[in-house]
Amino acid sequence: MLQNLAHLRALLIDLDGVVYRGSEVLPGAKEFFDFLSARNLAFCLLTNNSTATPAQYVCRLACVGITVNESAVLTSGEAAAQYLQKRGPSSAGVYVIGEEGLRQPIARAGFRFDGVAPDYVVVGLDREFTYDKMAVACLAIRNGARLIASNPDTTFPTERGLLPGAGAILASITASTGKRPVVVGKPNTRMLTLAMERLGVGREETAIVGDRLDTDVLAGRRAGITTILVLTGVTTPSDLARSRLQPDWVSPDLTHLRSALEG
Repeated sequence: MLQNLAHLRALLIDLDGVVYRGSEVLPGAKEFFDFLSARNLAFCLLTNNSTATPAQYVCRLACVGITVNESAVLTSGEAAAQYLQKRGPSSAGVYVIGEEGLRQPIARAGFRFDGVAPDYVVVGLDREFTYDKMAVACLAIRNGARLIASNPDTTFPTERGLLPGAGAILASITASTGKRPVVVGKPNTRMLTLAMERLGVGREETAIVGDRLDTDVLAGRRAGITTILVLTGVTTPSDLARSRLQPDWVSPDLTHLRSALEG
């Protein structure tokens, strides 16, 4: 574990389980962002949750007194759209299992939605997921469509407890087709690299702050940046004790992390 965090100039911060849990804002969140602003510490909000757009996240945070710019939010929905732009022509057909935060950036990138013979099937969290949607996706994949996943998170934390995540939906499709997806969100490093480019910072001065070992910490480790785990979301102290993958720093919540950053 690191002795201190004095070398950090930028933070890549997860949202679910770090800043809030469902509709519940977590202790010290507003004060944490006030501290970042006062110290001129750069940050990017890096979320695997593809249900909402950056603009919607900005509004959600504003409602609880946290002010961020839209450019400071990077979602796995945006990452999926950028991946498609690099891989295929904008005329390619895409079948989307997901919500507005996934559909909007794909449409904005110029792709057409196709539920008959798509070139790609893109899967994110969809709270209106049905058997029919799964059937369309599986038929398309068997006919040659490539499977893309916004993220592999099987759960996400809410005030009610852990609810099924995009990875749970993805599991049903991979079980039926036997096809492994290309994952564009964490633990893939694409989003981290893009965020650091936006902020104009290097790996040695950047940390990721997240609540999951299997996505946040693993992505940070793969990207070669400092990893900070907060225990307000998915990972419990007992999970951490059992895991071979260990973060560089562990904090109970954002209040304690702020104190550590203050030195």
